[in-house]
Amino acid sequence: MSPPNGKLTLGDISDLRAYEREREAFRAHIIELKKRRRVPVGPVITVLFESRDTIRFQIQEMARAERILTDVGIQTELDIYNPLVPGRGHLAATMFIELTSEEELGEWLPKLVGVERSVELRLGGADPVHPEVVAAQLDPAHAEQLTREDTTASVHYLHWALTPEQVARFGAGPVELAIRHPSYAESTALSEATRAELLGDLRGEP
Repeated sequence: MSPPNGKLTLGDISDLRAYEREREAFRAHIIELKKRRRVPVGPVITVLFESRDTIRFQIQEMARAERILTDVGIQTELDIYNPLVPGRGHLAATMFIELTSEEELGEWLPKLVGVERSVELRLGGADPVHPEVVAAQLDPAHAEQLTREDTTASVHYLHWALTPEQVARFGAGPVELAIRHPSYAESTALSEATRAELLGDLRGEP
């Protein structure tokens, strides 16, 4: 088994029978965890800050739904999702553009081209009037797949790398999650519970 705050390995993923035995309790844990890690930003975008447990849940559920039984199949999923397990000084998130109808998709997705490049953390600390901005970074391979001139995808993967000084400012608060897109200028202050949860990621705590 890898350390509690490390990347996931094959040994961390239960086989299907073992997972069925733990699934109910693990799902309940993940639901509570996501309450602290999910941040709505404006009317149609939600950012879920991922953790080792949320990514393990994603892989376990995918293996269960798709009956992935081989080590090779599980390793493929680990290779895809392990970059979203945060390490010290790092945050990772999945951004969802939450649309429920074809009409909404047709309206919003063309308007939000490039939105994944417009997400930032604003660290207020001692100077909330002039916060320090930490822009989200994109995984190059993922960004290449999603780059379109006329529309965007409804799911994007985001990363932030913070220096030790920025981690200290994050801990001091306040912190905002903001989107500065021409068609979508929104921001949300992180709650104390969310900031404490993410500070654990940044400090590399289990």
